[in-house]
Amino acid sequence: MLLYLNGLFVGLLILANIVAVKLFSIGHLAVLPAAVVIYIFTYPIVDVIVEVYGKETGRKTVQAGLITQVLALIFIFITIQLPAAPVFGHQSEFKTILGGSFRVIVASLASYAVSQNLDVFVFNKLKKKHGTKKLWLRNNASTMLSQLVDTTIFIAIAFMGTMPLAVLVTLIFTQYVFKFLASIVATPIVYLLVSVTRKQESKNNAQGSSAVS
Repeated sequence: MLLYLNGLFVGLLILANIVAVKLFSIGHLAVLPAAVVIYIFTYPIVDVIVEVYGKETGRKTVQAGLITQVLALIFIFITIQLPAAPVFGHQSEFKTILGGSFRVIVASLASYAVSQNLDVFVFNKLKKKHGTKKLWLRNNASTMLSQLVDTTIFIAIAFMGTMPLAVLVTLIFTQYVFKFLASIVATPIVYLLVSVTRKQESKNNAQGSSAVS
């Protein structure tokens, strides 16, 4: 089950990076990158991994995600630089969609590394305190704090100096409200994934014991 969770986590990360260039609006309230719709689900997955498999496994998952993102960026850069065939008339569009600015890329990697590791740390601390109880509390507390850090770091690095401070604060606030509400909505998903994962691990352990005996 861990293999599937890791695959889902990394897959969502890469997909979020690909669609990040698209902006969408919620009425007149906020303009958000499409990546947030995908990226917000990476935190519950890490929380499930830490809940079932422990802090060290969660940390390795985050590390694997960072390495994969760096590799993806390298290969995307290489494909952009490849000479376009005469029949391919969309080189500029290809570069626009996949070739994000260096500053935004740095902001994305920095915010990811700090916030995801913070999520693992806070979740594990609360788990040590409460045991298997209050999963909803450590899931939401760790995710909400980490999302705030993620949003603040990303917007600060990506846009500081390009717009007034008041606008930056508004961007952080509106994006965080969306992520805050999404974290609450995703809580039942965390309970479901933890339940399914524990049952699968129990089944695997039982089969392993039977095989040994």
